[in-house]
Amino acid sequence: MTWSSYGVYVLISISLVLAPGPDTFVVLRAALAGGRAHGVLSAAGVFTASAAQGVAAAFGLGLLVVQSQTAFTVVRWLGVAYLTYLGLRAVRAAVRGRYGPLGGPSPDGAAGRTFAAGFLCNITNPKILVMYVSVLPQFLDPQRATVADALLLALTVAVVGTCWLIGLALAAVRMRGWLSSRRARRSLDAVAGTAFLGFGGAMALNG
Repeated sequence: MTWSSYGVYVLISISLVLAPGPDTFVVLRAALAGGRAHGVLSAAGVFTASAAQGVAAAFGLGLLVVQSQTAFTVVRWLGVAYLTYLGLRAVRAAVRGRYGPLGGPSPDGAAGRTFAAGFLCNITNPKILVMYVSVLPQFLDPQRATVADALLLALTVAVVGTCWLIGLALAAVRMRGWLSSRRARRSLDAVAGTAFLGFGGAMALNG
C-alpha cells in the first residue's frame, strides 16, 4: 500500500464518518446531558466497538459474519432492538420532561453506562462491518498486503470517526448554556428519539 492510496483512503474515511448516524446522536446526547467527560466516554465506547469490528475484518472474521445469513441477521436485529430501546427512552424522557440541572453530579455507574451505550450502538450496527469488509479490500494488494496494512486501514476509520465525534461532543458542551431550558431539552430528546427510531426502522427494513 502506497502513501498516496492511503491518503485517498483517509479522505474516503472522512466522508464516511461525517454522515450523521446513530453513533452521532448517542455521543451528542451524552455530551449534552453529562458534559465533556460523558461525551468523550461515549465516543470512546464507539471507538472500541469500531476498532473491534475493523480488527475482525482485517483478520477475515468480519467476512464470515457478513457471509453468514444467520449471524448477520442476529446482529442486525440486535441493532434494531437497541436503537428502538434508545429511541423509546429518549421519547419517554421528552414526554415526561423531568430533568435535573445540567452539570450536576453523575449517579454511580453513569460513566460505565455512557461508555456501554456508545459501544453497543456501534457493535450492533452490521453496516459498520459491511463497510469494513467492502472498502478495505479495495486498498489492499493481495500480492503484497500484510496484516499490518489491513489493521492500519481498519483503525484509521475508527480513529477518524472518534476524532469527529469528540469534536462534536466538545461543541455540544459549549452550547449547553443555550440548551439548558426544559423546552430545549425536551425538543432535543424528541429529535434524538425520533432519529433512533428512524435508524432502527431503516435497519429493520433494509437489512
